[in-house]
Amino acid sequence: MPQRSLPTIATLGSHSALQILRGARDEDLPNLVIAPRGKDGLYRRYDFVDEVLTIDDYAAFPGLEADLAARGAVMVPHGSFVAYLGEEVNASMRVGYYGSRSVLRWEGSRDLQRQWLDAARIPQPAEYTDPDAIDGWPVLVKTFGAAGGSGYFLARSRAHLDAQLAARGLDQGPRRYTVQRYILGVTLYVHYFQSVMRDRLEILSMDRRYETNVDGLGRVPQQVQAEIEPSPSYVVVGNSPLVLRESMLEEAYQMGERVVAAARELVSPRGFWGPFCLETIITPDLAFHVIEISCRIVAGTNLFVNGSPYAALYFDEPMSTGRRIAREIREAWLAGRMDEIID
Repeated sequence: MPQRSLPTIATLGSHSALQILRGARDEDLPNLVIAPRGKDGLYRRYDFVDEVLTIDDYAAFPGLEADLAARGAVMVPHGSFVAYLGEEVNASMRVGYYGSRSVLRWEGSRDLQRQWLDAARIPQPAEYTDPDAIDGWPVLVKTFGAAGGSGYFLARSRAHLDAQLAARGLDQGPRRYTVQRYILGVTLYVHYFQSVMRDRLEILSMDRRYETNVDGLGRVPQQVQAEIEPSPSYVVVGNSPLVLRESMLEEAYQMGERVVAAARELVSPRGFWGPFCLETIITPDLAFHVIEISCRIVAGTNLFVNGSPYAALYFDEPMSTGRRIAREIREAWLAGRMDEIID
């Protein structure tokens, strides 16, 4: 009987691709990256990248699908997949896809996300569809399709909200934004991994984001801010590691478990699996407020290519989220259970 070929880990050249590719090498799995011309050079710098496929632009990706499928490639999605390929290409991709495609529609809709988190009994900031119903200021406005914090802005009053919406052309046509109560607290992004092979939920790491210019405003004296009236923006430019106080860790696990359970009721009977992130704010009363869910590997995990304090509680060797994905795929391949983790 011929020996089965190892699956090839494939991804797009962006976001957390280096971590995913390094994780594949650490698990002795072949890997390849697909990158547009002009961005492919980065991936040729590293010996752990087995192959770089250069395309003119991401619109050319569907032309590679037959070749990738013939190689037995497994696409590992990250935060740039929908942004670069679109939800339709992701949903119809003929290449093996690690994780649930059904969850893309839920992740991409703020209304569906809220329904999902409500079903999981996850605390969230109050949301307003009618500006007249806003009962507390300031509020945070998030435009649909905003990524990496771009497209967010703060409004301190009804007049300020109306002016900001008009300035961005959001006061005309169908509503293209959500309005949430602004929660003052510490941001914390919890990186989970739902394992099919080990039938458990793991917390692998945590981070917080550095955002421009809001994280720089604290360096500007209050009297100067009063004079220049800066407009805060929330564009993510980097990440830093965090460790949660141990007394709050069990609650973080339980939130993740409820999200996974709710997905089996709402998204599909299979639910979803692999890496995901709950983006939270913790208030002085030590309460979690979840502002968003990301259903794939997030860029904050790039801090932990050599593992984290939380991954070390599960594994005796350095374990990044990228390597954890590769290990799950390898274990499924060895057990003949690839159909359970590929969509």
